[in-house]
Amino acid sequence: MPRFSIIVPSHGVAGRLSLALDSVLAQSFGDFELIPVCDGPDCAAAAVAAGYAERDCRVAPVHSPPAAGRAGARNAGARAAIGEWLLFLDGDDVLVPGALAALDARLGETGDVDVLHFEHERTPWWVGEPTNPAAPLLARAPGGVFSPEQAPELTGVQLPAWSAAYRRAFLAERHLAFPDGHFTDIGFGGLVALSAERMAVLRQVVVRHLLRRQGSRLGLPGEHHFELLDQAELVLTRAAGQGLSGERFAALFEQLFGAVLKTAAHPRRLPRGRRAFFRRASGLYRRHCPAGFRVPGGSLGVQHRLLAKGAYAAFRALRGANQAAARLASGVPRPRGGLRTRLRYRLQLRRPLDPNLAVYCAYWGRGYVCNPAAIHAKARELAPHLRSVFLVEADQAHTVPKDVEYAVIGSRAYWDVLARATYLINNANFADAVVKREGSVHLSTQHGTPLKKMGADQSTYPVVAAATGSFAKLLARVDRWDYNLTSNRHSTEMWESAYPSAHEPLEYGYPRNDVYYTATAADVARVRRELGVPEGKKALLYAPTHRDYATGFETSLDLEALCEEIGDEYVVLLRAHYFYDQGAARGTGRIIDVTGHRSSEDVCLAADALITDYSSIMFDYANLDRPIVVYADDWDVYRELRGVYFDLMETPPGRVARTPGELAAVFRDGSWADGEAKALRAAFRERFCQFDDGQAAERVVRRVLLGEPPEAIPPVIPLAERIPAPAATTLVRN
Repeated sequence: MPRFSIIVPSHGVAGRLSLALDSVLAQSFGDFELIPVCDGPDCAAAAVAAGYAERDCRVAPVHSPPAAGRAGARNAGARAAIGEWLLFLDGDDVLVPGALAALDARLGETGDVDVLHFEHERTPWWVGEPTNPAAPLLARAPGGVFSPEQAPELTGVQLPAWSAAYRRAFLAERHLAFPDGHFTDIGFGGLVALSAERMAVLRQVVVRHLLRRQGSRLGLPGEHHFELLDQAELVLTRAAGQGLSGERFAALFEQLFGAVLKTAAHPRRLPRGRRAFFRRASGLYRRHCPAGFRVPGGSLGVQHRLLAKGAYAAFRALRGANQAAARLASGVPRPRGGLRTRLRYRLQLRRPLDPNLAVYCAYWGRGYVCNPAAIHAKARELAPHLRSVFLVEADQAHTVPKDVEYAVIGSRAYWDVLARATYLINNANFADAVVKREGSVHLSTQHGTPLKKMGADQSTYPVVAAATGSFAKLLARVDRWDYNLTSNRHSTEMWESAYPSAHEPLEYGYPRNDVYYTATAADVARVRRELGVPEGKKALLYAPTHRDYATGFETSLDLEALCEEIGDEYVVLLRAHYFYDQGAARGTGRIIDVTGHRSSEDVCLAADALITDYSSIMFDYANLDRPIVVYADDWDVYRELRGVYFDLMETPPGRVARTPGELAAVFRDGSWADGEAKALRAAFRERFCQFDDGQAAERVVRRVLLGEPPEAIPPVIPLAERIPAPAATTLVRN
């Protein structure tokens, strides 16, 4: 039997789960089992947990459906546990170094107590000082083993479940489990304290809790706050039947109603049903209020008295004053522009949302392209009742098809549709001044699979961080997302790390990549003609990425010299990063500059092979199952200065060349398309082409725009059953 069983629910934290698991496995005290609890065998967290289980026999994942919530996940882990002591760790928390050794030593001193409370540190995700809220409470507890009667203020309802170690036999004997619903920590903590006979404390930080930027999910608006009353009633009813001392019952009552009043007085937590919440809380208060209970002083005492009397009108007036102050402080974000534009936008925000209006934008207005364009096209087919408006910069209006409605960024029409649209779809972000209205649905489609560090993960790379600007503003934009699209499990995990927020990941694939499975040989031939690829030539797409530490477009690769080295059967399609699309062609002779071509998907369809460095285009192009060669002449510099999520040199999509000579050689000797290159590509596709199958746009439209339930969405076609668009030329070298 291991000394500790450490249970880690992982719903919604796949991108940060490895931090929690690593903190446990790095402990100097090794007598434990680690139980990650995942939604199911196919979820993102399950893949992370399975990797750990393969490497360490102490890791034993179990599954609990998302519908069971945190309570169900913890109970599932507890049922599977065989350790002497249970610890509950949230998926975005960590054990501090030496935590288990300290717990083992303290338990050696106390013997078989029922519960051992310890301190924890709440660490702000971004800025601010850590706090230790348990320290003052535990400081008042006796130093040795004690009964609950000796520490009446230690009721269990003010400490989270991950701030204590529980003797597994004690929980089993008393049939203690986490009660269903939200605020389960309050119910569980209260029931444990009511059942315990021997307690002890460890005045040392054991868990470091990462405070979410957007706050606890429990603090979000919604009817789930009524479940706080369920938990309070559960604990108070149990306490009433146990004949607690007056001092102990009063402490429990005061702490429970402190939480209830905090919710009742909060201006945002109960957008509806406030009167019903207050009335039920008032009845609960009067039914369980202990004789001679002394209400707290100050404003909290006033709230106690109003709740006891059921005086909702007076309580509402008190809360209204607080709401007015909050509104005065927050104000309404204002768009850039003149006074008329600002006033017009604020006026439009007061009008109801248009349930049939959808707004799209791609690359900050660079035209009708990428995932938003693909979703827009599918929406016209499956949801013709929607009015769809594409947002573009004035100089890109010509890129919008003639039958597509558009608005120029910054215009009155632009702010009008942004104010009233129910659906907002973007592959980057909307302007800071755009208000996230209640009832609106924001979808981030992204525009690539992340190899390089993104979002908040860029903060430790000075060059990139300087160019990014305010991370606080960036993440405020992320907070508007309801959904975030992903094309593979790797992206799901990395986006959660880069953009921590409350949005839901949609593992549907990238709609722009649908064409790689729907295009025909005729489509490929047409695109090649449009791009000027000579008939019978092999087209090599060269697509290098942007380097944050470089100024302007530059490459150490001499394309003219490469063409001379590899023979006249090849032409090169040069596609610089879109940052460097200046409208002027750079190609001559056998080099065809396609940087200005609107569609990267067209360019990929036209190419028989891809040469790239670290561009995310490799992940999209891999869907075509055509050869990819990585030209990595400055990988070490790029990795150090830009930051990457994995070592591309260890798992490349094909052959790797470090010098121009090596690059030319792989084409001269045919190794760019040989069996080893194909094997590398197959492994790469297995990992990064998981959800791209030609139906991504349909899945998005049905789920986001038509509101169909997840079970009605077309499933992803297995990779082995997909048929990519055909290449134009044979891959046999002349």
